[in-house]
Amino acid sequence: MNDKRLESGYWALRIAFGVVPIVAGLDKFTNLLAHWAGYLSPLARQLLPVRPEIFMRAAGIVEILVGLAVLTRYTRVAAYVACAWLVCIALNLIATGHFLDIAARDCVMAVGAFALGRLAEVRDEAVAREARTAAMRPAKA
Repeated sequence: MNDKRLESGYWALRIAFGVVPIVAGLDKFTNLLAHWAGYLSPLARQLLPVRPEIFMRAAGIVEILVGLAVLTRYTRVAAYVACAWLVCIALNLIATGHFLDIAARDCVMAVGAFALGRLAEVRDEAVAREARTAAMRPAKA
């Protein structure tokens, strides 16, 4: 892609939404950054068929997979999954009646993930267009 302004924004978001979910996902197994089960709403705790700690480990696996997908050729789809995931996390946090500041942050992160998805769409189209144009050029002798 030729526009370096779009490219730098795309890569900044791609790296952030790739690395941070992987780190947060891994931490669901160690609780070094936070005690993650403490962020579950009472409603979520009642509905879960497993202990909160087990659920958070499963959530960690999902986060790791989404982060890895963002860093691969599945950036666009993974960004939209991250967006939806972050909205769900924010809704859970709002349901606790606490952590509203973190819920607001997660909503902003969801908007960033959505922006990454849109940038990935534009970038993918531009790269495909450049490849088609290059394929139609006559070979140099």
